[in-house]
Amino acid sequence: MSGGQRLFVGGAWTEPDGGYYEVTDPATEECVGLAPEASPDQVRDACAAAREAFGPWSRTPPEERAAVLGRAAEVIRAHAEPYTTLARAETGATTGTARGMQVGVAAARFRRYARVEPAEWAIPPQVNEAGPMGRAAVMGALAVRQPVGVVTCVTSYNNPWANAAGKVAPALAMGNTVVVKPAPQDPLSVYRMAEALESAGAPPGVVNVVSGRSVAVGEAAVDSPDVDMVSFTGSTAVGRRIAEACGRDMKRQLMELGGKGAALVFDDADVPSAVAGIGTTFSFYSGQICTAPTRVLAQRGVYDRLVTQLAAYAGRLKVGDPSDRTTAVGPVISSPHRDRVESYVELGRKEGAVVVTGGERPPLDRGFYISPTLLADCTNDMRVAREEIFGPVVTVVPFDDEEEGIALANDSDYGLIDYVWSTDVARAFRVARRLRAGGVGVNTVARNMEAPFGGFKKSGVGRDVGSYALHAYSEIQSIVWPG
Repeated sequence: MSGGQRLFVGGAWTEPDGGYYEVTDPATEECVGLAPEASPDQVRDACAAAREAFGPWSRTPPEERAAVLGRAAEVIRAHAEPYTTLARAETGATTGTARGMQVGVAAARFRRYARVEPAEWAIPPQVNEAGPMGRAAVMGALAVRQPVGVVTCVTSYNNPWANAAGKVAPALAMGNTVVVKPAPQDPLSVYRMAEALESAGAPPGVVNVVSGRSVAVGEAAVDSPDVDMVSFTGSTAVGRRIAEACGRDMKRQLMELGGKGAALVFDDADVPSAVAGIGTTFSFYSGQICTAPTRVLAQRGVYDRLVTQLAAYAGRLKVGDPSDRTTAVGPVISSPHRDRVESYVELGRKEGAVVVTGGERPPLDRGFYISPTLLADCTNDMRVAREEIFGPVVTVVPFDDEEEGIALANDSDYGLIDYVWSTDVARAFRVARRLRAGGVGVNTVARNMEAPFGGFKKSGVGRDVGSYALHAYSEIQSIVWPG
């Protein structure tokens, strides 16, 4: 393998045309391994292999497809420790996050879609009167979920295990074949997933993985005429370009894009609960997650208390080596991304925000670290309150009453997940229904993993997770007959 990871194309581990590049550990700045750089021709070969495999795989009984996914889940669980070590090294996630939220969630997602669900359902009969369409008749109907075809899965760097599994598992369960194009920063874990599926009995061409730093790699995976659908997780800017390409050929799309989650904290909120929930932005993936409650809207009566307690919470978090079990905040993914996050903090200062805590690099010799940062006295028109920073940075904006809080929350280009903290449950649910977001957490940042996931506005197109992912990776066919 010339010391590097090979591509996985049509069931064969293939030497990359473009050679190899180093994958960097964000904590140590050392080389984790060598990732393959595919050529556009190799990407198109992967798409063609997926097209060739689609017919047989789509006709494979759902029970057999489910069995492959179930075996893959067991392979992942059996290799949890080495997979966790690799995920931590590639992403900079803490050991607990890498084990539980990356590798663990990936195994759970393969196990979830190893459960066969009905792919058709009856439509109530319709009585048709005699007319131009024929004699009077009772028409029966059936709605059938059919696979879309070849799905290109473009995955995010913040969670290469769970994000890829969340696309690949339901797509395969539905009878699609896939070409996975992982994020260039940490693709090695996705190749381990391909190995797990191969050993679980996935036929050649059903799963293909091609990586590379060149934009041409992703473009070829999206533009290939063999591809019927693109499932993308990443920035809204890149999602827009992919959507334009899909639109030219009417390719189906599932877009999981950016977020700027508004967290409305009312005067009657349980403040320690709100602080603990909002504080996950500082620690969980070091804020590199689209669902984070990064834009706090605090009612005046609780504003000062909330800012004080959030600052104290951030100050108690240990920043450092992700392999140390006492570490809460690891590095961000790369040096350029750290520079980007730091530029936003400086922009916030210039816009008039008060840096209550953080805003500087911790005194560590190496690694792409940023101290958890709290920006108070913000207004909703500041760029730091409107744009996705994707780092351990929280902004706080005050508001006076419920109507203003809702208006501020909805005054955003994004609409992925918002949050409401109030001990008045009736009000919390009333407010939640008025928020223009795909999901709302009421007094929690936890998620129900069967609930549909996706965004309003520029946060994306479509929904997945649970049974909704089976819908996302399928076309609906109607079959009608005279009763």
